[in-house]
Amino acid sequence: MSLMSLTAVELGKKIKAKEVSAVEAAQAALDAIEKKEATVNSFVTVDKEKALSRAREVQAGIESGIYTNPLAGVPVAIKDNMCTDGMLTTCSSKILGNFVPNYTSEAVLNLVKAGAVILGKTNMDEFAMGSTTETSAFGATKNPWNPEHVPGGSSGGSCAAVAAEECSYALGSDTGGSIRQPSSFCGVTGIKPTYGSVSRYGLIAYGSSLDQIGPVAKDVTDCATILEVIASYDKKDSTSVERKEYDFTSALQDDVKGLKIGIPKDYFGEGLDTEVKDAVLAAAKELEKKGAVVEEFDLSLVEYAIPAYYVIACAEASSNLARFDGVKYGYRTEDFNGLHNMYKKTRSEGFGTEVKRRIMLGSFVLSSGYYDAYYLKALRTKALIKQAFDKAFEKYDVILGPAAPTTAPRIGESLSDPIKMYLGDIYTISVNLAGLPGISLPCGLDAKGLPIGLQLIGNCFEEKKIIRAAYAFEQTREFVHSPLSE
Repeated sequence: MSLMSLTAVELGKKIKAKEVSAVEAAQAALDAIEKKEATVNSFVTVDKEKALSRAREVQAGIESGIYTNPLAGVPVAIKDNMCTDGMLTTCSSKILGNFVPNYTSEAVLNLVKAGAVILGKTNMDEFAMGSTTETSAFGATKNPWNPEHVPGGSSGGSCAAVAAEECSYALGSDTGGSIRQPSSFCGVTGIKPTYGSVSRYGLIAYGSSLDQIGPVAKDVTDCATILEVIASYDKKDSTSVERKEYDFTSALQDDVKGLKIGIPKDYFGEGLDTEVKDAVLAAAKELEKKGAVVEEFDLSLVEYAIPAYYVIACAEASSNLARFDGVKYGYRTEDFNGLHNMYKKTRSEGFGTEVKRRIMLGSFVLSSGYYDAYYLKALRTKALIKQAFDKAFEKYDVILGPAAPTTAPRIGESLSDPIKMYLGDIYTISVNLAGLPGISLPCGLDAKGLPIGLQLIGNCFEEKKIIRAAYAFEQTREFVHSPLSE
């Protein structure tokens, strides 16, 4: 059995027990990357020398008692929109193709302090704009279950790397489902924490009021353990929230007796694949058998989530991406005539089609005459969606539904129809608009052998409830390794 087939916590235990060293673990990951990358393309950057040097340093730290965290010595991959000191950080875009930051994002720094060994940076949709990891300037990532299918996005590289067992776990970011949807497509587990729980310092922004960093791993135990490490209050992030506790692993209990689970009727209507619906409802039945109280309810406002999200996210993107102009860092066009021409040509050549589409849409909704009609209306809708969830959580502990309406589509299918791609986020977007925590975990396979994801949503700062429900469901089935993990 390969070291990469173990969960992150299992591998951490073996390293601590001196059954295996951090260097052997890092080498196993690097060997897997070398063997599988030609098929998966989940990494943008792999720094072999730095990873092995860091593994030796961490091993010495474990032996001297400096590193005591359960994840010490375990190899991790980082989504390529989190700044890492001295390592290329591109957002999978030509415009940042040569950008090497001189500081590290807070979430990654927390992992480093715990003794993590960083292997490299994972592929993603350019600037996290997409749901398939096909908009990357470095080529599409493939799904380890079937390389003809997408891994989801925008954290497709991170989820594919975990599913292909090229790393023990990874970090992703979630703006409208970018951790949960690819976790669903790749048959792994991913958590989007409550907005403000994990510092956004050093995360290259897409939609600042929606972005949140979270873990991707093989199981719920790993995700809860990783979340304990990366979640922290950070003065450098004005949206960071100081929580009373960061103890998520205490929720890893196979006990859901009396837990009230609500299933929104709105999530099971038109557009939902029959196999996905059956698998998700079967998961609800398993939780009911374990003592949870499960009932249907009307969530309302679901149909307005996608338009509200894309107006807000694109408006924030048009503002955030204005900094990439060829002056301060990143790509600059070679042939230009004057400053304004340099701006235009740099941005035209540096940004991909999907990024340009969203910048233009964002600039339009923020422009004079359209601001009230679109942007303000979207903000009001966002507030109403939050109210609808508040009302639901007065009655229920957890909301259960699918993570995506279908399993992973074939490469090329979604990109030709952007609206279809946007509609694929219907079950995940509301969670970001309301700032809630959500988890996606595997709950079965379809007839084509592609994974189906179950999504559990909790109220703000109530990650423990979704972790508890997810862990209890996870005990009812074995983890299924992807064909490419062998």
